[in-house]
Amino acid sequence: MDEQVGAAGRAEAPAAAPVDASAKKRSLRIRVAIGIAAAAVCLLGWWLYERQYEDTDDAQVDGNISAVSPRVPGTVTAVLVVDNQRVKAGDVLVELDPTDLEVALAQATAAVAQAEAQLAAEHPNVPITVASNRASLETADADVEGARTDLEAARRDLDQAVANDTLAQLQLARGKELLSGQSIAQADFDQRVAAADVARAAVAAAQQRLAGKQSRLESALARQQEVRQNAPRQLVAREASVAMRQANLELARDELKQARLNLSYAKVVAPADGIIGRKSVNVGDRVQPGQQLLALTQTGDLWVTANFRETQVRDMRVGQSAEVHVDALSRSYTGKVESFAGATGSRYSLLPPENATGNYVKVVQRLPVRIRLDPGQPEMDRLRPGMSVEPKVKVR
Repeated sequence: MDEQVGAAGRAEAPAAAPVDASAKKRSLRIRVAIGIAAAAVCLLGWWLYERQYEDTDDAQVDGNISAVSPRVPGTVTAVLVVDNQRVKAGDVLVELDPTDLEVALAQATAAVAQAEAQLAAEHPNVPITVASNRASLETADADVEGARTDLEAARRDLDQAVANDTLAQLQLARGKELLSGQSIAQADFDQRVAAADVARAAVAAAQQRLAGKQSRLESALARQQEVRQNAPRQLVAREASVAMRQANLELARDELKQARLNLSYAKVVAPADGIIGRKSVNVGDRVQPGQQLLALTQTGDLWVTANFRETQVRDMRVGQSAEVHVDALSRSYTGKVESFAGATGSRYSLLPPENATGNYVKVVQRLPVRIRLDPGQPEMDRLRPGMSVEPKVKVR
């Protein structure tokens, strides 16, 4: 009986094996399907997430780097900084020999004193000229009035002399008639002749005096006209001379101010907070205005310049949030899109492409985008211009 049962069991065992293999295959298919579905869901989620962002690895930290140079020529007497040293705005970086500048300041001071003295000497001439012109004009007017008065008197004297002469001539003619009739003595007739001659001479003298008075009046009028014409001209000339002295004084004062500024420029100071670099000046060097002595990196105002492909900026706008990963610090910072460049990077290059030559090959261009980092984030003082970063801008 037991042998029959064992045989039956052995007979049924091969039939159960195919059932287990089929179940395993179904389970495997289900697992693969679940894996594919999960991968598809993950891929879809990743695509939905990533399509909201535009990123690039062509980006770096940017900042202002000032070329520090002297404003006056001179010989370097002291260099007070070294490379990589932090400085504050107003700190003295380089000192120049001030001797020549002090001499120029003394000369400018003397020039101001001389100009002030010249102005002080010239300034009273204006009221003096005004008073002199007024007196000359009054004198000329008085001379004209006096000449006119004398001319009227001379005319009256001439009229009187003519009247006397007329009377004398009548008496002479009457005397001739009386003398011919022996009615008058010869002596009386001679007196009448003499009186007639004197009257005629008086008329001639009066005419000469009248001519003299007329000439004097004409001279007085000419003098009056000359004074009236020359007085304003003399005043203008004096005022112009004073104005010139005043201008010379202002020029001397400006030169004095410039000399003082030049003396202050003997100390080259830092224009802003930052870090010194590329120092190329030493004690004893002869430097000229505009010659670069060192570079100053202004670390207090940094931003990110990201060169996105032109196909990436389609949905990018100013003000969109961004995340910037700094490779050197292995840290990410938040920021915002601040602005877009006015042209692509290739157009700003030293030799921009010239597509009109016919050798045109379409290349995807890159557009510089400025990203301003949000202030107050940790370790921002460790950022330096030129550090590589990877920005990611949320565009949707």
